[in-house]
Amino acid sequence: MPEGIGPRRVPSRWRRETYYGRPQLKPAPFNNSLVGSYVFLAGLSGAAQLLATLLDLARGRLAASAVRRGRYLALLAPTIGAACLIGDLHTPQRFYNMLRLYKSTSPMSIGSWLLVAFGAFAVPTAIVQFLTERVRMLRPMRAVARVAQIPASLAGAGLSTYTASLFSATSAPGWAAAPKSLAVRFGAASVASAAVAMSLGEGRRRTGRDLDAIAVTALAVELAATLASDETQRRAGIGGGPSNEQIVGIIVPLGLFLTSLLLPRHRSRALSAMASLGTLGASLAMRIGVMEEGEQSARLPETSMRFAQPDNLPR
Repeated sequence: MPEGIGPRRVPSRWRRETYYGRPQLKPAPFNNSLVGSYVFLAGLSGAAQLLATLLDLARGRLAASAVRRGRYLALLAPTIGAACLIGDLHTPQRFYNMLRLYKSTSPMSIGSWLLVAFGAFAVPTAIVQFLTERVRMLRPMRAVARVAQIPASLAGAGLSTYTASLFSATSAPGWAAAPKSLAVRFGAASVASAAVAMSLGEGRRRTGRDLDAIAVTALAVELAATLASDETQRRAGIGGGPSNEQIVGIIVPLGLFLTSLLLPRHRSRALSAMASLGTLGASLAMRIGVMEEGEQSARLPETSMRFAQPDNLPR
């Protein structure tokens, strides 16, 4: 038999032979950059709409500038995010075909309808926000935005986390090993990125501090979920969990935010802005990194076969 061809032994706990070292799974046919960007924008938009609604209901005019930014940020998912998603499908008609029916057992079907529902309420909310700021006689229409923002925020909450279910429902061990912690990671990262995007340029000190506090809390939750995900994958013996870069991408902005709380206002805002930009970059990189981890885990036969053992399957 020629050298390099034939059964090979796999290290670690899996002690049986693979079929000529070939993977038993096909990696998901996603464009990591396009889909990763969509996941990032969907999470940011959905969480921004949710935070804007909560601020509007709790603070009213005192948080008007942050609410405005949140409503405008919500437009990223139905516009640029949808373009990234449709671009990955290669054929735009495929997105339309997904809307021809609804499957409650399909995360992709649920996500498609979530995106449409979110856009159906978030876009009118932003349009009314824009018009009432520029045309005085239309200001009574603000009530329309306050009503439409409620269902928009509910759809936004689902939009910011459903992609974790979409990945976890596949056979890729890197995604399926820790579905709960992956959902928490995506949800927390969405809230953190939305909070920092809304805090950039915020004139009211109290609102800016509140948004920074939300970001700090979300980053702490994301860090805990990331470490939990790494431990879950380690116990399953599949490796390829969250990278050190992803963990550092959470710790550094978190440290900058905490430091900014101890400094005078003019210095704290500069440090907060640095932390905000770092959070946005790390959030995007995390989504793309998660996609690459799932793709890599599907290519390794020892990983997929080891994960397929009954004691390693997620419960």
